[in-house]
Amino acid sequence: MIVWFEFVARLQTHASKTESATGIWSAVSRGFEIVVAFFEYYSTTARAQLETAGTPNKTPSGTSSNLAGTSIPEGKSAGATSPAPQNKALQNVKNEHPSMAFLQNRSISLVDMYIDNSEPSENVGQIHFSLEYDFQNTTLILRIIQGKELPAKDLSGTSDPYVRVTLLPDKKHRLETKIKRRTLNPRWNETFYFEGFPIQKLQSRVLHLHVFDYDRFSRDDSIGEVFLPLCQVDFSEKPSFWKALKPPAKDKCGELLTSLCYHPSNSILTLTLLKARNLKAKDINGKSDPYVKVWLQFGDKRIEKRKTAIFKCTLNPVFNDTFSFNVPWEKIRECSLDVMVMDFDNIGRNELIGRILLAGKNGSGASETKHWQDMITKPRQTIVQWHRLKPE
Repeated sequence: MIVWFEFVARLQTHASKTESATGIWSAVSRGFEIVVAFFEYYSTTARAQLETAGTPNKTPSGTSSNLAGTSIPEGKSAGATSPAPQNKALQNVKNEHPSMAFLQNRSISLVDMYIDNSEPSENVGQIHFSLEYDFQNTTLILRIIQGKELPAKDLSGTSDPYVRVTLLPDKKHRLETKIKRRTLNPRWNETFYFEGFPIQKLQSRVLHLHVFDYDRFSRDDSIGEVFLPLCQVDFSEKPSFWKALKPPAKDKCGELLTSLCYHPSNSILTLTLLKARNLKAKDINGKSDPYVKVWLQFGDKRIEKRKTAIFKCTLNPVFNDTFSFNVPWEKIRECSLDVMVMDFDNIGRNELIGRILLAGKNGSGASETKHWQDMITKPRQTIVQWHRLKPE
């Protein structure tokens, strides 16, 4: 801009000396008006975007204010994090559901993992909680109200329940309610504040509420849990939820992300092992040394074996390994891939962490069978899918 004003000043000086410069000065003045109009439009648009996104908390660089959730019992003052008047961002959310605006940018792998509308396999009680979002202070406000019809975990026929709160994928920073003694219908009435969460960031998180039974002399027993992807929540309504607790999954082995592709023209079946997550720990240090072993099978007969590299001390390995097998088109429906995630051991036998059977007829589950069928019906296309590992 400074260079532009120097240029205009020189033209004015020159124009005063010669009448022939009048036309040039007129064109330059018109150009200057266009530039000013452009900068006015740009600054107005940027200001509107900042108002829509909300003003983030002013925290020192490098601090983790978003993890500093606090708990305040019902009826006590919240101090600086008390609810403030909502700004224009709330009006925008009312006009458009936040999940609709977020669909293009959300973390597909994390959120899809926890979207589950199925009914619990057994009744382990319910939990009542509410959510609110302070747009001005970019703060999520969670109120855990009560539970009911929890199962008895103690010999007295009661439990000592409390709730552990996590905003996934962060698992290190957890908050907990107080323990309610000898009750199956606890009333917590506690409020938690998660500061420094712009709405776009918040919608990539999953709220995890896990109810435990406290035990003084042994490990606390898991009663049940709830996963709520926050991209599904309309914060303009200050929603309140009654959610059925789901019993903790037994024999959790983790998940494996794979892709399948078949080319009928050259009879090549391609399996890509991308990564695994939340694998079961097999070593004393709480980790595993995972690798994947794959068998190509025709019926019950094993034909060809492949292996990935071993990844030390991790429960979330990234394999990025591709195996190709020669399978004629007429036999593609008869073959299968036995995929086993193993834990390597220097001393003793390697242990099985979990496995899946990718097959068109008798896969290890509906997910594995569908994955194979999609590969056949969509030749030359790469079909990617997560699979839950089975213990046997």
